[in-house]
This record gives sequence, C-alpha cells and structure tokens, in this order.
Amino acid sequence: MSASPSPTEPRAYPSPLSDTLRQLVEQLQHPAGSVLRPTSTEDRPLRGTTLFLARCTVETHVGRFTAFVFQDVIHKGYVIALAHGDILSAPVLYTRIHSSCVTSETLRGCDCDCVQQLEGALNVIHEKGNGILFYLMQEGRGVGYVAKARDRMLVQSSHDQISTFDAYRYMGLKKDHRCYDDVADVCFLLGIKAPFIVLTNNPDKISALTAHGMKVAGTEALEFEPSPFNVAYLASKADSGHVLTQASAPHVKRALPPEPVMPFQPHALSEAQRFIYSASYFLPVKPVGGEVILSEGQFHSLFQTTPIEQFMGGSSPLVKDYYVIRGNRLMVKIDAANLVRYKTEHPDSPVVDLLTTPYWFRVHVYFDIVTSQEAVVLTYGRPLLYDVPVVRIQSESLFNRFPLLNVDNRVKFERALQNIVHYGVGGIFLLYYDGRGAGFGAYATDRMMTEQGQSFTSDEAYRRLGVGYDSRDYDAIMRLIRHHYPSGKIQMVMNSPSSLVKKKEYAAALNAHQIDVAKWIFLDDSTRPE
Repeated sequence: MSASPSPTEPRAYPSPLSDTLRQLVEQLQHPAGSVLRPTSTEDRPLRGTTLFLARCTVETHVGRFTAFVFQDVIHKGYVIALAHGDILSAPVLYTRIHSSCVTSETLRGCDCDCVQQLEGALNVIHEKGNGILFYLMQEGRGVGYVAKARDRMLVQSSHDQISTFDAYRYMGLKKDHRCYDDVADVCFLLGIKAPFIVLTNNPDKISALTAHGMKVAGTEALEFEPSPFNVAYLASKADSGHVLTQASAPHVKRALPPEPVMPFQPHALSEAQRFIYSASYFLPVKPVGGEVILSEGQFHSLFQTTPIEQFMGGSSPLVKDYYVIRGNRLMVKIDAANLVRYKTEHPDSPVVDLLTTPYWFRVHVYFDIVTSQEAVVLTYGRPLLYDVPVVRIQSESLFNRFPLLNVDNRVKFERALQNIVHYGVGGIFLLYYDGRGAGFGAYATDRMMTEQGQSFTSDEAYRRLGVGYDSRDYDAIMRLIRHHYPSGKIQMVMNSPSSLVKKKEYAAALNAHQIDVAKWIFLDDSTRPE
C-alpha cells in the first residue's frame, strides 16, 4: 500500500491539465493555510467535506486559545481546533484529538475520564507553549449519544458484567466508529506541517492519524486515578488495548446505580411520535459546591461511630455545615481539599465516602426525527401527587464544555442542579446547540463578527446572519416536559425576570401546552423552590 500524502500537500490531478483548466481548478480550491490568510472577511475556505465557519478567542483558566470552527458538510458535525502558541513554525505541536462527551463536559457526569482528559490536555498544551486540540463531535467513539446511552443502559442492567465494548458488539457496532478525515482537512486549511506529539492512551488513534498522512513524533499519556464510577469503564478500555497503568485499581470499589436498570427497545412516544425513546440509565453527577445529599439512613451509617460535629471543628474541618432538607434528607457541605488530605491518613474512615457520593440523576435519551438530533432529559427523584417538580430548560453551549474563565453558563446549570436536588424532584431538559437555537456555527460567527469589529452587538450580528432573536424549539421541549410531568404543574427555573420577558415564544409554548408554573425560580436571586 502506498503512503498517504501529507494533509498539507496538494492533491495530484488524475491526468495532465491544460493551463486554462488548471487555473479553473485552482480557482475552485482553497490553498493550504487559507484560513490564516483569508482574502476577505467573508472568505470561508472548504477542503474535502470540511468547511471553515469562524475564528474567535477562547479564554480558559489555563490561558488564551484561538478557536477555529469548522463543520463537515456531509455529517454536519462541528470540528473545533483550539490552538495555542505558534502552530505554523513550531518544530513540534502537542496535540489532542478529543471526542465530545456531553455527560462529563456539560452535565457533570463522573462515569468516565473524558473531561479530565480534555482539561488535562489543555494544561499540557499551554505549558508546552505550542499545540492544538481538535474537538470532534464524535460522541461514544463515533456512534453518537443514542448508541452510547444504550451501551450504558445495557452495562448498568448487567451490573457491569457486560463491558462497554461487549455492549457495542452485542448491538452490532464496531469497537470504534470515529473518522479523522476532518482533522486532515483542518491541518491543510490551517497550513499545519509540524509533527504531532499526541496526548493519548490509545495506540489505535496513532495508527488512524498516520493513515491520514499526519506525522506523529511521539505520544504522552493522559491518565487519571479511577473512581468508583469509572473504574469498570477504564478497565474495559485497558482490556481493549489502551495503555492504562491504574485501570485495575483493586482498592477502588465499584459503585452501582441506586435502582435496577432495565434495557428496552426503542419506541416512539404516543403523544409526540417525533421522539423515539432510545435509552435510560443512571448518571452519577458531581455535587455542586461540596453539597452532598444523604438519606437519613446514609447519614446515620456514616456518623454512627463518630458524630458529625467532631468533623466540623479544628483548623482543617472536613464538614462545614449540615442541615435537614425536604424529604427527611440531609445536606452535608464538605471541604473537599481537607477531606482528600484526611483520606491519605485515614483511608478506611467512613466519612471519606463523602468524596464519592454523587447526585444520581436518571438520563432519558430520545432521537428526534424532526431535527435528527438527540433530546436529553435528566430527572431526579420520583414525583408524588403533592410534588411540584422543579424544571430547568438548559441551553447547551459547546464552548462551555471547555474550562472557561467566564463560567456564567456553568454556574447557572449548577444552581439549577442545586434547586432540583434540594427540593428532591425535578428535571433538566437540554436544548442543543448554542446561538439561541440558531446553532453553534451562528454563535461562533457572532463571536467572530464582534471581535473583528464587523458588529457591535449580538443582535446586530444576528441581523447580518439573517437569524431571528430566538430560534429554539420550545414546542418540542414542552411536549417532553408534559411527558415526564403529566400533571402540568411545575416550578420553573429561569435566569431572570427580564429573560422571561424577552422570550415571548417561551411563554406562548407554556400556554399552548397548558403548563401551570406554580412558581418562578430566578437564578439571579436567592429564591428557593417550595
């Protein structure tokens, strides 16, 4: 087999062309490096199936990156190239090819190591000075979130007797469905020629990159200590060939979901057949602000030998506060840093279990045949007749999957989680993707126009894009809310009263579906659910 050409080399023409025809072909094609050397502000280079959309600055807690945003014109997946330092002249680039993970990067799930690898790679790239992270919308090793969620459902229903790779095989899937054509096209459009030091534990990824003509000078591992929620997953990755030295972790006890999980076959919702109910499983969600929620039984089990008050004193208290909340549950606020230090000296103390006590949410995944996207719903608790569930419609933001300096969107999500778990019953309904429903491409272009001085406000940028203020499909979300909470009576979490006033379509959809908002909970004040 002949070697693949470098992604920055021009493609050979199949037969000799006349000068006239060659000029026509060259007018059609964008040259290497065309994204960094645009001919105008409207230039949108295209290579293969990879279309450049926008560039903008992304400020993270480790440093400043430049985001180059692309989209595949066939499968419509976005590609974000986060670049730091000199990507053109550096002798080598520290590189991460990262697949999206909505559960860990947006929903605070802790049943994998994806968000740790994402943030760890950005740290390494910044420390080394020159590098690039390719963020690909290839959830679940390229199978998408529907199939990934069905994998999780099958694994949990087997009590981890079936591995994630076994589940893929039983569902008729390959071990890995990812494709790296877009990465090669992006390298061409950016003019990248330097070899990569790839930040990965997966040898198969190196083979795939070299097959696409990319030069790999070496690899560096990104490994993190397993937790009770991902130790089985990491062990299955090690068995499949990933280089992981801590994956067996015999000292880490595997955590099982709080209730049995039963697999089911996909089926359409009778009242909204656009939604095909595809999977449901439990997601362990990292507590917010050190606030751990315990049942009365869990509380007494942890503190039956040593009263909780003894962990609240001294110069390094393990527990900052605790109090009873609705449903005879207890909120225990821990000092995680002090508790981690305490664990090194007292690994068998029951109180260290507070470090790995999550919020258990049930994930419901639907395939929407209208948008061809997943609809994701997280529910907490089981509503009784007298309950008024706390509901949040959360707009997804791809940039907020990164460790940004501006964490407003993450804080809103975290405060919504707190309101739901404190009340004890509720749900989060996730809206894809960005730009008030116009899409991530529109949002990134808005950012680019503003940075380049082509527009002064988002409203002006959206007028230039030809997009209305709010394109979100509230009707679809209201149908899912009525499906999960058929009484139609809820407490709704909103950002502020002014945001409610702006969203006329939102209010109209509530009325159309006869949803009674018994109370508005605004995140810009201290309102708590009742």
